[in-house]
Amino acid sequence: MSISPLNPKGTRDFLPLELSKRNYIINILRRNFKNFGFSEIETPALEKSSTLLDKYGSEGDKLVFKILNSGDKVKKADILSLQSGDLNSFVRSVSEKGLKYDLTVPLARFVSQHQNEIIFPFKRFQIQNVWRADRPQHGRFQEFTQCDADVIGSNSIIQEIELIKMYDSIFNQLGFKDLVLKINHRGILKGLACHFGADKNIMKFISALDKIDKIGVDKVLEEIKLISSNFSEKQLKNILSEKEFDLTYLKKIFIKNSDSILAIDEIDQILNFFSSNNLVNDLKFDLRLARGLNYYTGTIIEVSSKTNTRIGSIGGGGRYDDLTSKFNLNNMSGVGISFGLDRIYLLLEESNLFPEYLDKSFEFMVANFGIDNLKFISPYIDEIRNKNREVLIYPDNVKLNKQFNYADKHNVSTVIIFGDNERKNGIVLLKNMLTGEQLNYQLNEFIEAVIKR
Repeated sequence: MSISPLNPKGTRDFLPLELSKRNYIINILRRNFKNFGFSEIETPALEKSSTLLDKYGSEGDKLVFKILNSGDKVKKADILSLQSGDLNSFVRSVSEKGLKYDLTVPLARFVSQHQNEIIFPFKRFQIQNVWRADRPQHGRFQEFTQCDADVIGSNSIIQEIELIKMYDSIFNQLGFKDLVLKINHRGILKGLACHFGADKNIMKFISALDKIDKIGVDKVLEEIKLISSNFSEKQLKNILSEKEFDLTYLKKIFIKNSDSILAIDEIDQILNFFSSNNLVNDLKFDLRLARGLNYYTGTIIEVSSKTNTRIGSIGGGGRYDDLTSKFNLNNMSGVGISFGLDRIYLLLEESNLFPEYLDKSFEFMVANFGIDNLKFISPYIDEIRNKNREVLIYPDNVKLNKQFNYADKHNVSTVIIFGDNERKNGIVLLKNMLTGEQLNYQLNEFIEAVIKR
């Protein structure tokens, strides 16, 4: 019985046009990363389980793909844990590695491991695949590409400001003018948790707030009731239902909480900076923004479309003050942002913002009239390629209509025709595949004519 050729659910193959569009996004990202002073690194797809687990919170840990130990290591399986229902201990006994869930935790491991080889503050960017055992849905895959930029070794608010500017620069160059960059601060959220009686369940409080866009305010309040019975439901509902959030009002709530007051001051500094340094897209403080990952400690950022809410956030990040301490490197604050390449792709596609030239697999095609004619024109083709232009030579000497049909399917703009008659007369014929126009050029004029197209 034959096996149907299917890739695993939650993963994708990319056809040439799709990959061309993805690379268009990546090239804009990479150029901006470098323009803002970031250097590129790479880390392995695999990380030790001890590196990955207990960094993302219980929900995140569940989504880490574990890799089964091989060979004799399987014999170390803790069967007693399995029989007693202690699945976490059992999994740890049969799996010592996992696929990386994101790029931030591996970065913390990288910085700690190579701390004597890098210069701080360390500004790095990374464009690599990550894996999450999540339920596949529109814009969400189990294997996807993250594009991250982080600064390690500086707690200056200037870093957040630069990252916001870079977000706006990149999305502007991609053609987005209707995005909203939301900011909040974990210090504010912690203060809110304490104010509403959840000081012993701060992370659960934050995790509940992180679900507002998915389940709504009322259901979030139901979750908060389970972790705090001593709070004013009406007051919290009013606060969370607001479209605009008043920082002055929050200062009154946090009058005795110096950490939360400091957090508000940092948000104020960011907003005031951009009051006179305009962004193309909107920047606003959003008290409901939580971002569920446990390692965030300071400013948090998220980017989404105002008009297309179905896709969700297309970027996010924040500050983490003690992530590297888990790898024995203390007092090393970091802040970073991530770009959701797949969701950006979908939003560009739905907004019809990809450039038309990306539809072309290559610019020029040389029609095949036999190896002798190709041998004669080959030096000219080499010269065109040396000018960084894309030229494909059709491999078979078949009917010209079949070759033209191939060029049409690849959206080729120009076919270079050089047959026996052209060779005899010392000319080259260029056919415009869009208009059907054909022009003759002398061999010594041919290169210049092609380059100008």
